[in-house]
Amino acid sequence: MVRTLRKNALLLTALVLVLVAAIAATGAAFSWYDASHDDTAEFASARDDVLAAAKQGVQNLNTLDHADVEDGLDLWLDSTTGDLRDQLEEGREAFAEQVRDAESVTTAEVLSGAVTELDERAGKAGVMVAVRITVELPEEEPGTKTSRMLGELTRTSEGWKLSGLDQAPVAYTGAE
Repeated sequence: MVRTLRKNALLLTALVLVLVAAIAATGAAFSWYDASHDDTAEFASARDDVLAAAKQGVQNLNTLDHADVEDGLDLWLDSTTGDLRDQLEEGREAFAEQVRDAESVTTAEVLSGAVTELDERAGKAGVMVAVRITVELPEEEPGTKTSRMLGELTRTSEGWKLSGLDQAPVAYTGAE
């Protein structure tokens, strides 16, 4: 009888363990299914794509070397779309001449950025980017300026591109 009780206890323990394992496996399967069909991961990926495109675009539009101005301006056009691209294209020759005459070299370093809005269905996004811009002119010390920029991006067949870019307004606090 003791042997039968031990056998039954062992069998009962084994059944309980199998049941617990089955419940855990079922829970894991449901969790995996929910995660794989969740729009959150897809939205986060789109947000990351927007931010990467914005940072690169802002850097491109704030970097230009007089010695290689045409390639730099081509990069500007490749980084933009819509009205912003049209404006850059329209003023290209005059701007290239100014840069060559000044013999300037402008470089940009993106410090940080954030997506402020994202409408995947409409293919529109907004960002804020902090950038440090350094301007070098012949026979002068380089000048550095840090600014915040507000950008608009539009999804194109080639990916996200800047469709608008402006300085972010700076609030006056009265403190000096």
